[in-house]
Amino acid sequence: MNATARSTQMSCSDAEWKVRCDLAAAYRLVAMFGWDDLVFTHISARVPGPEHHFLINPYGWLFEEITASSLVKVDLDGQKIGESDAWVNPAGFTIHSAVHEAREDAQCVLHLHTVDGVAVSCQEEGLLPVNQTAMLLNGQLAYHDYEGIALNHDERPRLTADLGTSNVMILRNHGTLSVGHSVAAAFSFMYFLERACSIQIAAQGGGTLRMPQEDVQSVVESQSKSMSHAADMLVWPALLRRLNRINPGFDS
Repeated sequence: MNATARSTQMSCSDAEWKVRCDLAAAYRLVAMFGWDDLVFTHISARVPGPEHHFLINPYGWLFEEITASSLVKVDLDGQKIGESDAWVNPAGFTIHSAVHEAREDAQCVLHLHTVDGVAVSCQEEGLLPVNQTAMLLNGQLAYHDYEGIALNHDERPRLTADLGTSNVMILRNHGTLSVGHSVAAAFSFMYFLERACSIQIAAQGGGTLRMPQEDVQSVVESQSKSMSHAADMLVWPALLRRLNRINPGFDS
């Protein structure tokens, strides 16, 4: 661990450092899955404690470069907490601060611009319950209409009203978004959303789609309730082991 990382770790609580490590891992995993978009899009996580502070990436860093100590702590007004020369993307702040402020359970917010995710966001019917992965998101998926690059704070109440209590959202003509009670949960929700979008785009190129019966869709929706807990206990530890093999150093 370098001096900067050691200083950052010593200046924050153990709980905050764990969130920093998980969030840095999520950034690198997004890059590893090919979901990143140069230095654009963001993942944010709430800092444990009574303050509404959250962590976000330093603007201009590739996701594969993010470390626990490089993350920037900001408040809901976008003001940096502590000393940092890093920039924060104003568009990223607009979306993430809105969700963190409106949803106490939104410990992590993840937003992407993948090819398949954006492609589905451009389709009139949005995500179709045409496969098991998509059906796992039934009852949890919301939509928000495009209003331009997210620089206008007036958009925030409309975005959070559309999100409601959902854990995944398609930002029409823009991209995808997920919310979780942990970094692990938000990442897992996004994995299913992105995979469902990719399957849909592939299936639409192969002929007429066959839609499952509505009663079967309801069964899958009910079966999906334990998905976020499996993320914390099973999926996330496995992903961290993989990341440590391929791109270690996120926890510095």
